[in-house]
Formats: sequence, structure tokens, C-alpha cells
Amino acid sequence: MWEKDININEVKEIISKSKVYFGVGAMYKINDILADLKSKGVDKVIVISGRNAYKATGAWDIVEKALKDNSIGYVNYDKVTPNPTTDGIDEAKKIALDFGAKAVIAIGGGSPIDTGKSVAILMDEKYQNKTADELYEYKFAPQSAVPVIAINLTHGTGTEANRFAVATVVKKDFKPAIAYECIYPTYSIDDPKVCSKLSLKQTLYTSIDAINHVIEAATSKVASPYTATLAKETIRLVAKYLPLAAKNPDDLEARYFLMYAALLGGICFDNGLLHYTHALEHPLSAVKHDLSHGLGLAILLPSVIKTIYPDKAATLADILEPIAPNLKGEASEAQKAAEEVEKWLFEVGVKEKLSDMGYSNSDVEKLTNLAFTTPSLDGLLAIAPNEATQERVKAIYQESMQPLSILKSPL
Repeated sequence: MWEKDININEVKEIISKSKVYFGVGAMYKINDILADLKSKGVDKVIVISGRNAYKATGAWDIVEKALKDNSIGYVNYDKVTPNPTTDGIDEAKKIALDFGAKAVIAIGGGSPIDTGKSVAILMDEKYQNKTADELYEYKFAPQSAVPVIAINLTHGTGTEANRFAVATVVKKDFKPAIAYECIYPTYSIDDPKVCSKLSLKQTLYTSIDAINHVIEAATSKVASPYTATLAKETIRLVAKYLPLAAKNPDDLEARYFLMYAALLGGICFDNGLLHYTHALEHPLSAVKHDLSHGLGLAILLPSVIKTIYPDKAATLADILEPIAPNLKGEASEAQKAAEEVEKWLFEVGVKEKLSDMGYSNSDVEKLTNLAFTTPSLDGLLAIAPNEATQERVKAIYQESMQPLSILKSPL
């Protein structure tokens, strides 16, 4: 396959609306990035991260040295949680403004980068009087933000190359998504070497996030040949390289192509958007903040496949071939397709269902209501390949309580 001709140590530039430095050693491009920012008058930044990963991966050593070498002052907000909140965004914004920061450096996976994008909007002089709740409840539509530098430490999110961000409004159990042109990162760094510190669970969950991105983007009402092409390659790469990375965390070739797959996934859903799986997962992790986003998606995916397969059988049979082989693209094989995907998830080590995570059928009504009332999620449901009725959404939650191979109940 073509990937054998790739020198993983040669740093490439991948340009969508963000310039992404991609490859082993890309971390050192932070020097060029900061020199460019300094030339444009940025002399102070806020660094947004979680508590540990930005240091444990070695990323911070490189970034801190580059900041000092370029005489750029910094303040660090390191309290980002796995499901970031609007309260945290407001706290980081205040720290940034008090310090006089003019740009954001976000180091981590989706949570720190999404937080960084949100803070960048609220740091803009037009929106400094706004709150993160107002941003995520769609009380205003931002047109500008300060520059965002995204340093990605996982291979799942894709947020380093798109215009999306997510945060939880805790007091309402809302977990909306926003999408604005102004929060494409100015620069991003994808260096596979930093991913070697991911735990096995993080390795699995982030890669499954990428798979969900492309399945939804290739089957939404705004899907295109481009999203189908990206989806097919993303799933092929994850199916091939995820077992290798799970077996050997230091396999840089595997990490390289998983990170590339995730980048493709981010660009894919920037074009084709998302629908059922993300719309239904957001209520799950809004209610239980300790649920990993990628795990929630994995749990829901088989039932979502079953739900949409009759409407997108040809597309799904094609793109799912690496993980669900020998599908013919016939509507009648929806159950088979769903069970094959579930079988693959179990084989790579993700066997949990909603009941294992503490959910029960008594939660279904609340989760369904949140899927339809959380700002932005109704928009995702509106572009699902079939009508996203409350009955269909409830059925997905209910079926996801236990393995599909046990239930085998019609929709």
C-alpha cells in the first residue's frame, strides 16, 4: 500500500483552512510558529492544557523553550477536564485577559483544543463582555477570534484542522457543539511521537472517535464524494494500524497513520458534518462527565449502524469493509452490519455497553430529551440519513444497553 512509500520522519504541511505541521519531529515547528506570531505583535499567550499530558508527553519542554527563545510571555491554564465546561472556559478567559495574552496555545486532545478555541473567541475585543454560556447557548455568533495554535496529543479528535468545538453547560446538562470559521487554528502540530504516551484505552477510544466522525460525515444529508473517499481511507487506516499501536505503543509508524486517519476524519466531518452518534453521545457524557467521549461513541455505534444502514447501505458496505467485510450493500443486512461492527469493537478491546457504565432504561427518556433540546444537537439530528424521530433515538439508547448480538430485536 502507498503508506510504505512515506518517510514518517519528513514533516509535511497539510493545508485546509489551518496549516498543519504533520510528522515525527513536527513539535519543533513551534519555533517557526512563534517567530511568525512575534512578528505580528504577539508578545504574550495563554497556554491551555490538562494537568498532566502536556508535560508527560514531552511537548511542554519543547514549547516552553520556544516561548523563551522568542521572548513571548505566557500564563498556563492547566485545569481542562476530559469533558470541558463553560465554567472552565470563563475561568481561562479571565486569566488570559488579566495577563494581556494575545493568542492561545492549546496542548492536548479535543478537550484542551476545544477549550482553547472557545477562549480565543472570548478574548477577542468584540466579545470580552460575553460568557461561555452565551457562546454555547447561541446567544451570539462570533465572527473573529484571537489566533489559536493547536498542538494535538491524540489521534482521534480532528479538531486541529476544523471549525468545531464542544463544551458542557453543567447546570443544564447541555453539551452543545459550535462551528465558526474564526476558530480554525492558525497553525496546528501533529507529531506522532507524542502519542506514544497514550494509554491503551485512550489509544482505542480516540481512534474509534475518528471512525465515528467519518461514518457520520459519509452518510449525512450533506455527504459528498469527498466525505465518502475520506471515510473509506480513514477506516482502512484505523483497522490496519490500531491493533499495532495497541500492541506496541512506541510503534511510530502505527501512530503516524492513526494520527493521519484522525486528521482525515476531522476534515471529513468539517465537510459532511455529524448526526446520530455524536448527537446521542453528547447527552451521555453531559450527564456522566467521567464517560470518555470515544467510549460513548463506540457503545452507540452498532445500533446507529443498524438504524441508518437501510438508507445508506451502499456507502456503508463500502467504507466499512475493513471492519465489517463481505457486506453486499442491501438494506436487509442492517442487523448483520451492526453486529459485524460490534464484533470488531469487541475484538480490539472495547466491550462495554451502556449498562456497564451505569445507565439504565430509566435514563432513556432524559437522554432523548437532551438530544432534542441541547443547542446544536437538533441540527445534527436534522441531517441524519433518515428521520430522527424520538422513537428512533430511544431505540438506539435502549439497544445500546446490551450487546446487539444478544438483543437481536428489530428497530
